Amino acid sequence: MLVVTTPTGQIGSQVVRRLLAANATVRVIARHPAKLAPEVRAKVDVVEGSSDDQAVLLRALAGAQALFLVTPPNFAVADEREYLMRFARATSHALVHHGVRRLVVVSALGRRRPDLAAGALISASFARDDELAKTGVAMRALWCPDFMENTLNHVRSIKHEGAIFNPSRADVKVPLVATRDIASAGARLLLDTSWTGQGGVGVLGPEDLSFGDRARIISEVLGKPVRFQSISSEAFIAELVKHGAHPEHARGLADMYAAKDLGLDNSEPRTPENTTTTSYRQWCGEVLKPAVARA
Repeated sequence: MLVVTTPTGQIGSQVVRRLLAANATVRVIARHPAKLAPEVRAKVDVVEGSSDDQAVLLRALAGAQALFLVTPPNFAVADEREYLMRFARATSHALVHHGVRRLVVVSALGRRRPDLAAGALISASFARDDELAKTGVAMRALWCPDFMENTLNHVRSIKHEGAIFNPSRADVKVPLVATRDIASAGARLLLDTSWTGQGGVGVLGPEDLSFGDRARIISEVLGKPVRFQSISSEAFIAELVKHGAHPEHARGLADMYAAKDLGLDNSEPRTPENTTTTSYRQWCGEVLKPAVARA
């Protein structure tokens, strides 16, 4: 039995489909089971509830060999560390109680640069991972950079203003990964029963791109000019708060992008093993272009 959290999310849903394609026995933890695709719902065991609820985790992990953990983002929380630790504590208790053997968790880059990873969001991810590691379970953290899917946050400004806005510099090249490739890496680890110990693996996408590069590629794929506009951290924070983010969370995101400008995401050496296949150009054609057309 393989257990997957966030089965209707961008990563979890794709992990579930890959596991089912491999004829694995899958159980999911879903806050809203009705959101599962009917063809998926018919093939998985569903435990309804949230993956920060210890009782839910205890039900879900009974008889499980491995768990895929994604902590769902919540922009409204003020204390990111405490938010993530709620999930870590509930998960750790259930892992130990049931003797689950393997854990795969989606995490962030930056372990090699603790000076840059000290910001609230990245350090909170590492604190969660460290808490989970105390269980002694065989564990792999998927160290991920920015998701290509984050570009979808700019769909309206791309369509109506021909621009993407971010507090980053235009010229700093960093890795960028599609969620499909994160899901592929996660499913591969869940299906592989041979690995032991604890550690992390980078999931870096196929190339490093600056925000200027992204705007150029978007322009070419859409057939219309799209520019990148660097904005101040304060303007970025204000925009996020306007859309419901807690000011502390918004500040954490701004600090994270500042750390990326200084090399946070470039700290993990690129290797053939951590270089994934989906290019930004391919993703823009398959995902972004239809999204802009619908906006």
